[in-house]
Amino acid sequence: MFSDRSNRFLALWFPHLPTDRLKRENPQRAKSDQFLIVVDKVANALRLTALDERATKAGLYKTMALTDARAQFEQLDIAFASPRKDAVLLEKLADWCDRYTPLVALDGSDGLMLDITGCVHLFGDEETMRKDIHQRLNQHGMIVRSAIAGNVPAAHAFARHSPGGVIDDTSLNEKLRRLRLVSLDIEDVHLAGLKRAGLRSVGDIEVLPRAALAARFGSELIDRLDALFGYANQPISPRRIVPVCMVERRMAEPLIVMESVELVLHGLGDELFRQLQQRVEGAREIEASFFRVDGNVRRISIQAGQPLVDTKTLFRLLKERLSTLSEPLDAGYGFDIIRLAAVRVERTQALQKSLDNNIQETEEIGSLIDRLSIRLGTNRVLRPHAVDTHIPERAVSLEPASQTTTTPPVEWTPDHHPGEPPERPIRLFQPPERIETMAGVPDGAPAQFVWRKIRHNIVLAEGPERIAPEWWREHAGALTRDYYRLEDNQGHRFWVFREGLYERGQTTPRWYLHGLFA
Repeated sequence: MFSDRSNRFLALWFPHLPTDRLKRENPQRAKSDQFLIVVDKVANALRLTALDERATKAGLYKTMALTDARAQFEQLDIAFASPRKDAVLLEKLADWCDRYTPLVALDGSDGLMLDITGCVHLFGDEETMRKDIHQRLNQHGMIVRSAIAGNVPAAHAFARHSPGGVIDDTSLNEKLRRLRLVSLDIEDVHLAGLKRAGLRSVGDIEVLPRAALAARFGSELIDRLDALFGYANQPISPRRIVPVCMVERRMAEPLIVMESVELVLHGLGDELFRQLQQRVEGAREIEASFFRVDGNVRRISIQAGQPLVDTKTLFRLLKERLSTLSEPLDAGYGFDIIRLAAVRVERTQALQKSLDNNIQETEEIGSLIDRLSIRLGTNRVLRPHAVDTHIPERAVSLEPASQTTTTPPVEWTPDHHPGEPPERPIRLFQPPERIETMAGVPDGAPAQFVWRKIRHNIVLAEGPERIAPEWWREHAGALTRDYYRLEDNQGHRFWVFREGLYERGQTTPRWYLHGLFA
C-alpha cells in the first residue's frame, strides 16, 4: 500500500459556484423570489449550465433546455455563463483557504482540495475546522459541501456524492463501498455498462475479480478503485510554492491599527529567523501574507540579493516595498491572520571582517541593490554576467542584480599581456554597424573604410581572429567572421569584422564595425 494513512485531505465542493458569484455581485438577486439560472449555447441551443439551490429543489437540472425551463416556470432570472469570472472567484477562494493550510490545489472548475495534515491542531479537531470553513463561507454567500478523508480521491468522492463529513480511517472502506457508482468518475459508457450488469454501488464491483473488470471496462476503472481505497498514491499539486519555513499569528481580535500590525511583524520576523538560524540558512525571498476578516488576502514578496538573517534588514526592505505599492496596504475591517514565509533560502556562513573593510563595503552594496530592486522593480536593476560563449555580443548577459545565477561563473578571458592593448573593446555596437571597405588583399584587412559618412585611412592592422557561428543555435545561413583591430591616421582604434569567406563561394562578404577601443 502506497498511501500514508496519517495524511488527511479536505475536499471543498461549490455546487452552485456560478449562481453564488452572481448573487455576490448583485445582492438583490439573493433577495429575489425568482429562480436564478445560468445558460450557455450548447449544440445550437441554450441550455442550463448552472442553477441556484432553489431552482434545483424545484426540479430544474443542468443540460436542460431553456425553452423547457420556461415552459415550467415563468419567473426565471436568466444569466449567461462566464467561466472566466467563475475561475477568478475560485482562485480567490483558494487564496482564502491558505489560512487553513499552505497546501491548496484546484479540484476541477468548482472545487478545492486542501492537504490539512499537521494543521488540524490549530483549530481543535477536524470537525471544528470543517464547521469553521462552512460558517465563514456561508457568511460570504457561498454554498459549500465538504468531506475529510485519508486520501484525495476519497475526499473528493465523499464531498460530491455523499452528505460529506469527517471519515476516519477505520470506517473509510465501509463507507466507500456504500457510495454510488457515479462517484468513480469514469466514462458514461462504462458507467452505463456497470448499471446494465446490475451493479449499483462501489462495493458491488470492489469484490469482483480485477482481471475481469479490466478486460470488460478498461484499466481506468481499476485505477479509480485503487485510488479510492488508498492502494495507489495520488498527491495534490499545490497552487503555490511550499515555504521552507513559515510562522503566523492568529489574532483573537482583528488588527486595524498599522502600528499593531508592525509589532506583530517584528515578532514574527524574530521567530522566523530563529528557525532559519537553526537550519544555518538565510532567506532570499520572504512573503508576508495578510488575511482580512472579509476574506481578502494581500501578499507582499521581498526578494534579497544576499540572504536575510535578521528582522531589522527585513523590516527596512518591507517598508521600502510598502512605499512602492500602487494600492496601499489596507486593513479594512482588520487582519485576523498575519503570516511570514521563507519561500527561498540559502546556506549561510559566518564571515570575519577584513582589515580593509571590504566585506562591509560588499554588504553595503548588497543592501543598496535590495533597496533599489524593491523600489524600482527586480527587472530594472541589472548586473552583467559572463556567458560561456565565443560570440562577442553574447559573452555578457544582464540579469536581475538581486538574483544569483545558478550557473558557475565563467573564468575564460582573451589572452592579454601587460603593456599591450586589449584584445576586445569595452564598447560594442548592438547590432554591428555596416561599413564600406577597400582592401588590398581579398582576405586581408581593409586599407580604408567609410563609417557614418566619414572615411578612415588605416595605418595599423592586427588579425584576423576567426570566430565560427554556433551551429547548435544559429540558423543554417550563419557565416564565419574574421575580426581585425584597426588604427587610423588620427589614432582612433576600431574593431571590425568581415562576415563570410571569399574562397568558399559564398555570397559577397560584408564588413561591419562591432566596437571601439578607448
